[in-house]
Amino acid sequence: MHKIDYKRELNPGQLKAVESTEGPYLVIAGAGSGKTRTLVYRVAYLVEKGVKPDNILLLTFTRKASEEMLRRAAKLLDDRCERVAGGTFHSFANMVLRKYAGLVGFPNNFTITDESDAESAVNIVRSKLGLDHLDASKHFPRKGALLDVISKSVNKSEDIATVLALEYPQFSEWEGEIKKIKEGYIRYKKEKALMDYDDLLVFLRKLLHEHKDVRSRLSGQYRYIMVDEYQDTNRLQAEIVRLLASEHGNVMVVGDDSQSIYSFRGANFKNIMDFPKVFDGAEVIMLEENYRSTQPILDLTNEVIKNAQEKFEKALFTKKSEGHFPVFVEARDENVQSKYIVQKVMELVDDGVALRDIAVLFRAGWHSNDLEIELANHDIPFLKYGGQRFVESSHIKDVISYLRIAHNRDDQVSWHRALMLMRGIGEKTAAKITGQVIEKKQGLDIDEGVLEKHPDLSELIGILRAAKPGDSPGMLIKDFLKYYEPLLKARYDDYHKRAPDLNSLERIAGRYRSLESFLTDMALEPPEKSILEAGLKGKQEHAMTLSTIHSAKGLEWHTVFLIYVAEGHLPSYQSIDDEDAIEEERRLFYVAATRAKENLILLKPAIDRSARWMKNYSGGYAAGGIFTEVSRFLQEGSIIERFMDVEKAGGGFDDVEFEDAFNI
Repeated sequence: MHKIDYKRELNPGQLKAVESTEGPYLVIAGAGSGKTRTLVYRVAYLVEKGVKPDNILLLTFTRKASEEMLRRAAKLLDDRCERVAGGTFHSFANMVLRKYAGLVGFPNNFTITDESDAESAVNIVRSKLGLDHLDASKHFPRKGALLDVISKSVNKSEDIATVLALEYPQFSEWEGEIKKIKEGYIRYKKEKALMDYDDLLVFLRKLLHEHKDVRSRLSGQYRYIMVDEYQDTNRLQAEIVRLLASEHGNVMVVGDDSQSIYSFRGANFKNIMDFPKVFDGAEVIMLEENYRSTQPILDLTNEVIKNAQEKFEKALFTKKSEGHFPVFVEARDENVQSKYIVQKVMELVDDGVALRDIAVLFRAGWHSNDLEIELANHDIPFLKYGGQRFVESSHIKDVISYLRIAHNRDDQVSWHRALMLMRGIGEKTAAKITGQVIEKKQGLDIDEGVLEKHPDLSELIGILRAAKPGDSPGMLIKDFLKYYEPLLKARYDDYHKRAPDLNSLERIAGRYRSLESFLTDMALEPPEKSILEAGLKGKQEHAMTLSTIHSAKGLEWHTVFLIYVAEGHLPSYQSIDDEDAIEEERRLFYVAATRAKENLILLKPAIDRSARWMKNYSGGYAAGGIFTEVSRFLQEGSIIERFMDVEKAGGGFDDVEFEDAFNI
């Protein structure tokens, strides 16, 4: 007789997953279908069935997730559940390697390096290889980018050339040198008994693959294996699971193929799709009852994912049949999109919806730049996840420093920042020049010898001298961005990812007539700081959420706005020519839409001037605005007409308004 009435507590799909214990199982857990609940009850069921807790292994992607599941299982049954072996792949690997490290050539007291130490080790190797002469001026990657390339090569099981081509094409000319650094880095860690984060998985797989006795011992120890979020595993992790289950095959992996969105971290979509092939006789169990969203929202998301090329067929349903249709809003331009959201947020709050229950989601961090300014202007507090806040980004601060100098020649902080960006100028020279400008009141009459020695400074002085008091922020920033572009490329290895922010800054500046008012708005106190100073507890309780879709996975809100639902944005322009990448973009769309419980509002600007950056930095579109096309994921099967209500924001889109927007 079981203490827990599993049949009463679980729906049929969940119950089947809980009671299926012998053999391999793949549980496809649709969004909001109670995946965590299922795992918690399965732990309790195994223990209640008589399985020893230390024979159960629960692998999750965060330690917090594992601890929470085992705590909940213990609350259901008793504290035996907390003695189940649980943790992340990396913590499990560390535990095993502390015992068997000698078999893979390491002492048991090896040191795990953090990211900073790993970067330092890469720099040491580079120096030993005599590559110090290759610096940023030759567009050679800095230590952080080098480590990132090496790590992605390991996690994705891809060679350096492939990683460079996909992630860092600007460094492809240094492929040979980077390969040497990777090889030297591997040797260096071995000599110094160091393991980085990736090595924990590499050497656990090596141990299990090359030492059958250890593999048999560990497989015998962990006779019941469960893996959460299996769609997010990389090749190394999938191989580790296969090896650990080699003696018994009692493995249940839980995940959702439709939510596989982390390929940039090394996650391999094929792991979940190929599980039935890797584990002979594996049974697939579907969890399709959704406890989060209304049926109209699920109807839309089911239709979008139905068009995926490769998938496990499922159709989410809910007992909450009532609900509003998702809304598609075509806004005149980016700023109208932002103003529409601000207006709707204020209406929702008036209707009793808490700010913490409202989220705006987007494909890339820079998509929210305009919205952040609009929210700040209306004193609506927000927290941003998945990218630094726009006005706090270093490259935005760089450019604003030029505008501050144009506004106030005695701004010492801005002068120092601008000077330190220049090639060949260090702290001493910066202090000397700042002293001339401010303390000696020379203004822009800097010694000609200094200007000849430092061409970047000479060019900046020329721009400042040409600037007139009545110049608009938009006019000024155009000149400063032309000047800043080579400095951006020299200073930041990921300059191509920062470039869209600069176009956002230019567009925002273009809406101001006064430089003073623009700089004042840019310096507005961040809402989070205001909340803290007001003495309010729990920032999240009093702020709405702005988040990239990647950072929103696993979360839910009463109302979700999804912005820039347009070709080139969602899907990203970087994915257009890659079928696999387009399929992941589809899954990103699906993840975003399934975060909504009651209201789902999708927005697209009719005119998009952010596409201009593609010309400046990628040789793509012409300068100026372009007409945006609605995302392909909403065009298929007339989804907008069949599953959505449609609105327009910003007036009728006639030729005159388009001409105004294009500044024709």
